[in-house]
Amino acid sequence: MNKKSNAAAVVSYLTWVGWVIALVIRDPQDRFTSHHMNQSLIINILEMIGGLLAVFPLIGGLASKLIGVIVFVFWLIGIYRAATWSTQPLPFIGDIHIID
Repeated sequence: MNKKSNAAAVVSYLTWVGWVIALVIRDPQDRFTSHHMNQSLIINILEMIGGLLAVFPLIGGLASKLIGVIVFVFWLIGIYRAATWSTQPLPFIGDIHIID
């Protein structure tokens, strides 16, 4: 692992733009960066779902706010773990693999 891996992993958590930047600069064989890109992709998808739910009155608004808090907590944990070279999966979503 090198500094580029660490930078790509951390940047991947910074919205969709960061995820795309990390996709471009990463080494496809780097498992560390791939792990964090996968987790940040799931966080970004959850954030989109929360935004879509906000359209619905009452229940959608409450669900959107709850998802927003969860996404924020996962985002903080993910950035911290990427910055400290940890590959420990995030709670609840860490076992979901969209990319390898």
